[in-house]
Amino acid sequence: MFPDRSACKAADVAYPTSEQEIISVVSAATIAKRKMKVATRFSHSIPKLVCPDGQDGLLISTKYLNKIINIDTEAMTITMESGVTLRQIIGESAKAGLALPYTPYWWGLTIGGLIGTGAHGSSLWGRGSSIHDYVVELRIVSSGGPDDGYAKVRVLNENDQDLDAAKVSLGVLGVISQVTLKLQPLFKRSITFLMKNDSELGDEAGSFGHQHEFADIVWYPSQHKALYRIDDRISSNATGNAVYNYIPFRSTLSATLATIRTTEENQESRSDANGKCIGAKLVTSTLVTSAFGLTNNGIAFTGYPVIGHHNRLQSSGTCLDSPQDSLITACAWDPRIKGEFFHQTTFSIRLSVVKSFIDDIQKLIKLEPKALCGLELYNGILMRYVKASSAYLGKQEDSLDFDITYYRSKDPMTPRLYEDILEEIEQLAVFKYGGFPHWGKNRNLVFDGVIKKYKNAGEFFKVKDKYDPLGLFSSEWTDQVLGLKEGVTIYKEGCALEGLCICSQDIHCAPTKGYLCRPGKVYKDARVCTRISSKRHM
Repeated sequence: MFPDRSACKAADVAYPTSEQEIISVVSAATIAKRKMKVATRFSHSIPKLVCPDGQDGLLISTKYLNKIINIDTEAMTITMESGVTLRQIIGESAKAGLALPYTPYWWGLTIGGLIGTGAHGSSLWGRGSSIHDYVVELRIVSSGGPDDGYAKVRVLNENDQDLDAAKVSLGVLGVISQVTLKLQPLFKRSITFLMKNDSELGDEAGSFGHQHEFADIVWYPSQHKALYRIDDRISSNATGNAVYNYIPFRSTLSATLATIRTTEENQESRSDANGKCIGAKLVTSTLVTSAFGLTNNGIAFTGYPVIGHHNRLQSSGTCLDSPQDSLITACAWDPRIKGEFFHQTTFSIRLSVVKSFIDDIQKLIKLEPKALCGLELYNGILMRYVKASSAYLGKQEDSLDFDITYYRSKDPMTPRLYEDILEEIEQLAVFKYGGFPHWGKNRNLVFDGVIKKYKNAGEFFKVKDKYDPLGLFSSEWTDQVLGLKEGVTIYKEGCALEGLCICSQDIHCAPTKGYLCRPGKVYKDARVCTRISSKRHM
């Protein structure tokens, strides 16, 4: 569900199976001056990147653009259609003795979506962890004029400046038909998870990513703990055949998921912070004891370090293989069942200021110790390292990405427990520390004015105007996010509860339920929905 809970409507869906068919689809839509958006087979981004305007638009699915075209073992490259999934890339590359070095941890993503939104893994080494920084060639089909047959194919390589626009384009330049990525020889990794007190987290976070190639950190602020991923490339002669099948990405009984959701709904309705904290500790201890799904031999976890080939450790998502069992089992967030329903706030903070940002969150925890137990139910704050990119809409500096998942009510007018603390963290990140939101996640408010943070935004717009002068691949949402139109924030009753606005009046919160618009506790410039009641927390 989108942040504003709107429905995405389109008149038609096209399912091209080749670049030539994409050309035909784009040409016909251009002649008709129809809005177009590209959709993928599994899911869409949290913001409305996939939605064409109005109800007469055209969705172009990459479901059948799912073929690996070539793997060049000498050049160490892989060329594929844009609907190929990360899982396919990893598997086919490994068969050729090659590897994509850094990837997101969830493999149910297509290469077109991955690069279109700037998706990444965690590393400051080499070219960094963003998939788009391994693109060496890209083919894209855009609208054209009569001389082009109303559709134009461009082939971009590393010598073309336009590649820096096309690598992270939010889908507004056209339909990516093929992508070629640079690979490396397949290698082995050694992984150890180390839990520590978070008292030194601010000092250590800035340097940890330089110490270990695949480092990341999971932070449990209310438990005052941080889990450090000590993860490095090692000799391929090292003994080990490990597999990482991350537990939250496995199929789960739908009945179990419904029970978990009902429990959290009850905790929210009763303001039961203690219940959430007890549950969070149980989730954390269970995941830690089971090594989060790591096994030394593909069967059992026997201890650290866990050693294995990169392709078996870098990404997972076996719930996509859920049996056709009438949804007896499913991915935890499958909208067809009663399961997880959440907001996801994700932003990158420059390494130079990350200590101060962490310190401010810890100040909030001192004031409200139980405030972030709720997000610890979703395994805390995932912190991944991302390197500065040449992409015009990529990361501007070496950064630490904070990925925060937390409860969302089915009722948009119902505030969350500790609503104000999460809102203050969001505003701290984006406004005080100049954080860059993840293009494929987040709520509306973090995109307000965001384009001003990108020094090469003007260059991106030049390419956009050249590739799609009629704006057929743009929408009201992308125009708002890119600062070309007003309206990314929506002011109405309760708008701050869903992140559609920053409150400026009590009516933007939930005054009838005791939530009023007030300054932040640490970041005084923040405006957050605070519960004004002596019975705030149980």
